[in-house]
Amino acid sequence: MNKFVKARIIGARALQLSCGAEPNIDANVKDTIELSYMEFKNGIIPIEVRKR
Repeated sequence: MNKFVKARIIGARALQLSCGAEPNIDANVKDTIELSYMEFKNGIIPIEVRKR
């Protein structure tokens, strides 16, 4: 996975979190980008990547 795909996934999840989605990780972080990065790093981000 290259850095562009990684940034796209983290950005999409941060948008979901800012629109009111429930986080999958318990952390005292208010920043949605940092929270989505923590989810990505732990492998619990609910986004699937498909190559065309």
